[in-house]
Amino acid sequence: MYIDSHCHINFPELAARLPEIFGKMTDNLVSHALCVSVNLPDFPQVLALAQQYPHVYASVGVHPDYEDTPEPSVAQLVALAADPKIVAIGETGLDYFRLTGDLEWQRERFRVHIRASRATGKPLIIHTRAAAEDTLRIMREEGAGTDAGGAGGVMHCFTESQAVADAAIAMGFFISFSGIVTFKSAKDLQAVARTVPLSHMLIETDSPYLAPVPFRGRMNEPGLVRHVAEAIAALRGVPVETVAQATTANFFRLFGIAPSAEAAGTGGTAEAAEAVQAAVGRAAPGQAT
Repeated sequence: MYIDSHCHINFPELAARLPEIFGKMTDNLVSHALCVSVNLPDFPQVLALAQQYPHVYASVGVHPDYEDTPEPSVAQLVALAADPKIVAIGETGLDYFRLTGDLEWQRERFRVHIRASRATGKPLIIHTRAAAEDTLRIMREEGAGTDAGGAGGVMHCFTESQAVADAAIAMGFFISFSGIVTFKSAKDLQAVARTVPLSHMLIETDSPYLAPVPFRGRMNEPGLVRHVAEAIAALRGVPVETVAQATTANFFRLFGIAPSAEAAGTGGTAEAAEAVQAAVGRAAPGQAT
């Protein structure tokens, strides 16, 4: 069983195909998906999907690449995160690759999200690109990590160095790998995927972007997340079930979701609950490979 810990199925190109997408999730043993917010105007759509479909969860936040969009306040994020299907704060962070110039507004937005995370106890979904030093600095200054009384979270679509991964893990964060880890050119990232403890690993699609090999160049979707797990398993020389069980258990643990939560295409059957519980039991917290 696999879980897509980061997707954007509310984006038009995926929202128009939801029955097909959910069917492919079932076909590929992908039980749950986390639909991630990128701005406040579109948040109602994200929340509606999570409320309508039991196997879909959601976050609330404003992506660092969205410059001309309403700025969230701590109070606003806290209020919007009150719904039980909202399990995380984000997507937030820093991106110095797509945007240049005075990006103090980006850093302040990041701080707002961390404060909302601490206030709600809900973990952060962090995006960082060409900004690792400032990202880690602000995480430490604002107490984002569990080591500082924060809720921790996940470094999503990770593409940084081993040193950055180690620093994030030391703060209690998880490292999430996307389809990029399947690319032949991603040698440095593959090296990181070999060494990150399974106890601190998640997998994701970031769909509709970054489809894994052998689907690279096509539209991505949650059902393809199993190819990320397969690539990581091959890199580490372990059965794919080992990666699937660990990342599934980590998802439920990080986001505070009961392992019996209803899975895609199961109708919430006892068999589905037992399968998820078994996966969690076989990858108990702290178990690393």
